Order: sequence, then C-alpha cells, then structure tokens
Amino acid sequence: MAGLLALSRTIDRINEFIGRWVSWLILLAILVSAGNAVIRKVFDISSNAWLELQWYLFGAAFMLAAAYTLKQNDHIRIDIVYGMFSRRVQHWIDLLGHLLFLMPFVVLMVIYFVPYVSLSFHSGEMSTNAGGLIVWPAKAILLVGFFLLALQGVSEIIKKIAIMRGDMDDPTPFISAHEQARLEAEALAEEAKAIAGEVRP
Repeated sequence: MAGLLALSRTIDRINEFIGRWVSWLILLAILVSAGNAVIRKVFDISSNAWLELQWYLFGAAFMLAAAYTLKQNDHIRIDIVYGMFSRRVQHWIDLLGHLLFLMPFVVLMVIYFVPYVSLSFHSGEMSTNAGGLIVWPAKAILLVGFFLLALQGVSEIIKKIAIMRGDMDDPTPFISAHEQARLEAEALAEEAKAIAGEVRP
C-alpha cells in the first residue's frame, strides 16, 4: 500500500501544480477578450482568431483544472442525499462512483481522443471560420484533460481504499452545505465582534 500511496501523492502533486497554473489562463482570456473589444471599437477591425483564442483559453482552463478540482473534492454532488449516510458509507459511494462511473468514462474518452487528435494533427485541420486558428491544439487539450482526470481518478481510488483500511487520515472530511454555512456564519460573527472590540473606545 505504501507504494500505491506514493504514486497517489505524485499524481496529486502533478495535478495540483497544473491546476494552480492554468488558473492564469482565465486572466489571459480576459485580457484577450478586452483587447479584442477595444481594437474592434476603436479601430473597427477584428478577427475570428481572437475569438477562437478566447475559447481555447477558457477550454484549457476548464479541462486542465478538472483533475485538480477532483483532488480538492470540489465537484458537485447531491449533499442532501450524500450527507444522510455515515462517513464510511460515503467512502463506499465515492469508491464505487470512481470505479463504475468516472474511470470507465475517462478511459473511454482517452481511447476515443487519441485517434481524433492524431487525425486532426496530421491533416492540419483548420477552423471553418474565416481567419480562424488551427484546431488540433484544442482537441489535444481535451485529450490531456481527460488523461489527467483518469490519473487523478486512480489517485482518489487509492486514497479511498487507504482511508477505509485505516492506512491514512481522511484529507477531505465531509461537511454538509448546512454545516458549512453555520461555520461560516460563526466565523463572520467572531470577526465582527473582534472588529467591534477594536473600534470601541
């Protein structure tokens, strides 16, 4: 199990590094969008390439950060049902969900996208829009995103088994939305009291 946990930690570090850095693509996409809007309004010129570049950047941020989001346990789930069960049952739900739903889907996507990207690359596929960009980088981003998600799925399965065996602590203990709201309200109340205490003469 120690070797598998070491593999899991390596995958986690890779996806955390990628996830944190691709967040800058959002800023870059905003700058491209703003620059394109200014040039279009001031100089009355534009290009489909600028529009497609925005799509590429947003798509890259979304796909390449998906694995990091899974690592952080931030994907959407139905807390009202999930929160009714004990933490051990929740671990079983997560494990079976990863094994039966996540992994088959992402592996299928990786298998599907390899020839899809290869064909696009070798044919030099271009956008159908006038002045558009080459297409294969966008398709390659999809492939890389699903590959990273598959790796993170392996890491999450390893961690779930280790937690259930008692080989490691739960890195993401479940807190229901109601409990989270209560904790945030208490933290805000404490902060307000502290500020009031500093202001009081």
